[in-house]
Amino acid sequence: MAETIAMWITVVAGAGFAVTAVLALIRVIFGPTILDRMVASDVLVTTLMLVVGTEMVINKHTTTIGLMVLLAATSVLATIMVAIYVRRRQGRAVPPVEGSYE
Repeated sequence: MAETIAMWITVVAGAGFAVTAVLALIRVIFGPTILDRMVASDVLVTTLMLVVGTEMVINKHTTTIGLMVLLAATSVLATIMVAIYVRRRQGRAVPPVEGSYE
């Protein structure tokens, strides 16, 4: 009985992740602005991190934590870079970082 419940939970979680990924991918492709696309790509990366975390729980291991950290760092850096790009494109100057050599 417990194995059947675990299997159904896995199937439902997988279906939810698949739907989320497809909807985010549609927004990445057809998003009207670059900010819509960036938010959708963040949702896609977060969904991938959730899939990796769920796989770790199901298989009872912690070997892919490094992958999750790498995905999170990449997502944060990409979001910052797109925000800087959009701000410069709008004609507003990006304030220099304190202690930088600009």
